[in-house]
Amino acid sequence: QVQLVESGGGLVQAGGSLRLSCAGSGIFSINHMGWYRQAPGKQRDMVARIRSGGSTDYADSVKGRFIISGDNAKNAVYLQMNNLKPEDTAVYYCNFQGRRTRTSWLVDYWGEGTQITVSS
Repeated sequence: QVQLVESGGGLVQAGGSLRLSCAGSGIFSINHMGWYRQAPGKQRDMVARIRSGGSTDYADSVKGRFIISGDNAKNAVYLQMNNLKPEDTAVYYCNFQGRRTRTSWLVDYWGEGTQITVSS
């Protein structure tokens, strides 16, 4: 069974920093890892993604402020969030796209989410 465990959420003042971590277990191979967020009443959107080769994508709203990194050996992904703004307030979800076994389908796996609240 694939399990993703997130940590690092919380409350921070505008301009502050937080670091999210996500560790995956039970997964055979990973295509990419990433972070998504969902604010109340809004859809879940990609924040940042890192592919197995190391290339990254960022939402325009976080470019220059957030940095995604990964550790393939540990099946872990991190999100360093700097200069946080109130509009960054949301539930943040870890995402792995991968295979549970060598012959499994490529599937999106999700963490349970962690709340980030940025006060003004």
